[in-house]
Amino acid sequence: MNLTIRPSRDDDLPAVTAIYADAVLHGTASFKLTPPSEDEMTRRRAVLLDSGYPFLVAECDGAVAGYAYAGAYRSRPAYRSTVEDSIYVAREARRQGVGAALLPALIAACEQLDFRTMIAVIGDSNSAGSIGLHRRCGFREVGILEGVGYKHGRWLDSVLMQRRLGPGMGAPPPWHESMTR
Repeated sequence: MNLTIRPSRDDDLPAVTAIYADAVLHGTASFKLTPPSEDEMTRRRAVLLDSGYPFLVAECDGAVAGYAYAGAYRSRPAYRSTVEDSIYVAREARRQGVGAALLPALIAACEQLDFRTMIAVIGDSNSAGSIGLHRRCGFREVGILEGVGYKHGRWLDSVLMQRRLGPGMGAPPPWHESMTR
């Protein structure tokens, strides 16, 4: 498999939208119940990129096999050094190392942007693949929110995992002096 990780482009959005639609309709990684349109996915990506967050795709033999992005964990200013990751892999590309290539690249991109902590909110405590991938990339489980979502006829947990980025909490973030109260 010839896999390349690169920044997303506008022409990736049809594939990104299809990958996410499959996850929404058939999986538990997203608690969304109805897939968003390509226009909505385009808007979401633009908001992330305009806010300075990375949005990557995995390309395999010219086709988008998966994507990953980081976004704000929470909107309050004190959280601005913390990001939440999202990773989705096309059904036909699962278990072929796509997620294992995307997550380290996303971590590296976030470290270069001087983010200090990455949070994974994994839908469904039965998502062994996602939990294992995050664990292999240095995340540790920090909690489980039990039965917080209902999808596909069952209650779903959210697994919270966390990973330090760069110097982590070893030094204040670069913006700390300009923070307003």
